[in-house]
Amino acid sequence: MTSVAPDSGSRRRRLGVGAAIVLGLAAAAVTIGIGVVRTAVAPVATVPVVDESAAASSAHAWVHVTGAVRVPGVYAVDPSARVVDAVAAAGGFTEEADREAVNLARPVADGELLHVPVVGEATATGASDGRVNVNTADIGALDTLPRIGPALAARIVAWRDEHGRFTSVDDLLAVPGIGEAILEGLRELVTV
Repeated sequence: MTSVAPDSGSRRRRLGVGAAIVLGLAAAAVTIGIGVVRTAVAPVATVPVVDESAAASSAHAWVHVTGAVRVPGVYAVDPSARVVDAVAAAGGFTEEADREAVNLARPVADGELLHVPVVGEATATGASDGRVNVNTADIGALDTLPRIGPALAARIVAWRDEHGRFTSVDDLLAVPGIGEAILEGLRELVTV
């Protein structure tokens, strides 16, 4: 029996097809890798959210940033984000912003309204009617309230940091050391 030497043209075609398949798979792997890297380093949100149904379905913390920021709006931030992250997502401070009135190190809460005042505007620790906002007040502002000393003010802030924003004034009852009598004395002096 005589052996037939393989056609060098068919061998080249097989090598060409194999090389094309390997090249296609390599290109797909590189594309997928670039997508994974971009997703890992991309900010969560860089523009205001317009579709509220998308906001409700996400696992991010959604923060409404208003006032003296470059692009006010609703932003998705990491659940462990701080005020500095929310302000950065909104494009940073404007020239008129009162940077000292905002605690940039404070953790943000899902559903929070974060207002950055302009210089001379009422600070975030107080409401326009003179009441103290227990969701934004620092220990010093809380300490000005009757029957609230520095220790109890610190417990209010610690409870807020651990559990999130107060949804009503009655939620203060969950803070160790605040009972019905203290709450009744605070009811007209605080807001959420």
